[in-house]
Amino acid sequence: MKEYSLREICQEIKIDFKGQDVQINGIHTLSEAAPSQLSFFNAAKYVNELSSTKAAAVIIEGQYAHLLPSNTMALITDEPYLKLALASKFFAHKIESHGGHPSMGTGCDIDKRVRFGKNVSIGSNVTILAGCYVGDNVTIDSDTLLYPNVTLYHHTKVGSRCIIHAGTVIGSDGYGFAHTKRGEHIKIYQNGNVVIEDDVEIGANCAIDRAVFGSTYIRKGTKLDNLIQIAHNCDVGEHSLCAAQVGLAGSTTLERNVVMGGQSATAGHLRVGAFATIAGKGGVTKSLEGRKTYAGFPAIEHKMWLKMQAMFSKMLKQK
Repeated sequence: MKEYSLREICQEIKIDFKGQDVQINGIHTLSEAAPSQLSFFNAAKYVNELSSTKAAAVIIEGQYAHLLPSNTMALITDEPYLKLALASKFFAHKIESHGGHPSMGTGCDIDKRVRFGKNVSIGSNVTILAGCYVGDNVTIDSDTLLYPNVTLYHHTKVGSRCIIHAGTVIGSDGYGFAHTKRGEHIKIYQNGNVVIEDDVEIGANCAIDRAVFGSTYIRKGTKLDNLIQIAHNCDVGEHSLCAAQVGLAGSTTLERNVVMGGQSATAGHLRVGAFATIAGKGGVTKSLEGRKTYAGFPAIEHKMWLKMQAMFSKMLKQK
């Protein structure tokens, strides 16, 4: 694990540093940061997390600094999100073309045209077909099948008995940028990973983004159709079903057994309750209760949506 002095980080991102220097080995959210990590605050809805954070230091506007615990340093700036983006580069995984030979269990069938990164671990009876790339520090558990041209970026974890179809990319960078006052877009390095649990099937040409911090999860038993986009820090619950061209924006949580019809989608930072169904082309713009069926844009309960369609039809006939 890479470590940098807090003073060095502050010098690089142009924040004044005062206090005792400490070693920093990563960045995380206020609620998840460890005493050896850096965090940030840029949204009022997380203000209650300031007093309980365990982070060594927090990038924060001056007006909120007094809310931090006494043992957490305040790094004062009027652009905390931008400074986060600049600091994230310190902890980005180093991309190299040189790989290694994986450790693997018995009974594996690996095509000779598969490329591996370093420190790859593969269970027993894993099949990986031609053109796949398995990046650094990836783990693949037993009885899993990768069809041709699947790409697993670094630190991806794939469980047992999974099937991943051709052309799917798991662990690509999430779509995260901070913006300067001049309108320039600065990359936030995505330093988390993707975790695929057991008995998951993922269709062809899907894209599942790695988390900014922590993990993007596809929970056990979930089945994804072709051409699906799962953004960073999403959590797709156990035994959920997503039909073709579903799109989940960042930090969406689907509880267990959610069903999403073709071309349905969610906005970010919301939750869909267990056993909910979203009809095809439904647009989820707020968190929804479980065990109900929703349709339309913005998504509302299906019975209400049907009544609205009948009313519109009646109004048009009256003209």
